[in-house]
Amino acid sequence: MADLIAPHGGLSEPVNRTVPADQQAAFLEEAKTLPQVPVSTADLSTVYRLADGTLSPLTGPMDSKAYNLVLDEAVVESNGAKYAWTIPLAFPVTTELAGTLSAGQKVALTNPEGEIVATLDITDVYEWDKQKYISSVYQTDRTDHPGADMVLVNDADKTHLIGGEIQALPQPKNAAFGKYVLSPKEVRAVIADKGWDAVVAFQTRNPLHRAHEYALVYGLETLLRDGKNAGAVLNPLIGETKGDDVSAEIRMLTYEKLIADRALGEGDSDAELWGPRGESVPDRVALLGLDIKMFYGGPKEAVMHAIYRQNMGYTHIVIGRKHADAPYKDGTAIWGDFDAHEIFDNLNGDLKIQPVKVGFAAFYESLGRVDLMENHADEKPVFISGKDVRATLQKGEMVDPRIMRESTSKILADAMKQ
Repeated sequence: MADLIAPHGGLSEPVNRTVPADQQAAFLEEAKTLPQVPVSTADLSTVYRLADGTLSPLTGPMDSKAYNLVLDEAVVESNGAKYAWTIPLAFPVTTELAGTLSAGQKVALTNPEGEIVATLDITDVYEWDKQKYISSVYQTDRTDHPGADMVLVNDADKTHLIGGEIQALPQPKNAAFGKYVLSPKEVRAVIADKGWDAVVAFQTRNPLHRAHEYALVYGLETLLRDGKNAGAVLNPLIGETKGDDVSAEIRMLTYEKLIADRALGEGDSDAELWGPRGESVPDRVALLGLDIKMFYGGPKEAVMHAIYRQNMGYTHIVIGRKHADAPYKDGTAIWGDFDAHEIFDNLNGDLKIQPVKVGFAAFYESLGRVDLMENHADEKPVFISGKDVRATLQKGEMVDPRIMRESTSKILADAMKQ
């Protein structure tokens, strides 16, 4: 695996702070004697991703110096150099709990059920400047949006942050889709086994419309046209999301069905490219999930999505217009359509993974398939609003197949009837 893309931060291999199996019993015995610090459901995945190396080069939550460097310069320092990093990570605690903690102390981190999941050697306890965080990450001083809610509503009682060095137990596997959630080391082994020299990741937090699906197809076809022995990974985010997002369990069913039916790219891929190859899009697509929280941070989160994937071993990531977007509560946009594209041209630190920038796509009757809207300035696409899609599914009916694959419609409609 030496010739795969290097992990972020100038490392030769991803960080590994996961407790080995033969040490877990002793680890737990010691952890039971330590003061306990609760971690929210939203931040629990961060514990595990710090441990398995998805957040390399971090070895734990950030101290105040590292945290503020991200807010001020959008970088982390590693091995004497600066690397792109746009959303700082540390664990929030209440004023009361912060008063009992100090640098040099070792604590046990617990999940919402009170179970020990990790230990933390604390290096810093500091006040959380929430407005500075919101202004930097979301590039707005307004607080009427989902990202601000995570800080001001969900963590309303948390006033301080703690940083330090982490050691964590392995993450329990979800019975429904745990087999798709692999560590960076495991993903890199999958890529090496396939022999791909380039891999494009497709980030999503939603069931796929054909227009979304086309972005994955476009990314894969772009690499193949460049002469690469390339693959694509449908890489849905399955961590903490907004309450109105479709659950991870249901979404994974839709992705599994698309893969099983070999439907990805059907009718929308480039026949002239695939025909001579004697293969089709599904031959070069794998399904792997990523369990990490969503920040609804637009351009800044697009960079983080790229960092996660570089650590996994992917060489490219599809970055769409309005990537990781969430509007203000009045429906107006926080960021411009192309801001997530442009941020990659103005990074303050190193980032090796390459973005494949893709615009909006839609079905066009003139072609009988999905294509990029930029290629059809004078033609009206087939379009259905998200509200109408939801209303159709809630009635148990199938969405127009030009918009969504029938298998996806059926799974979502059945889920909404329950």
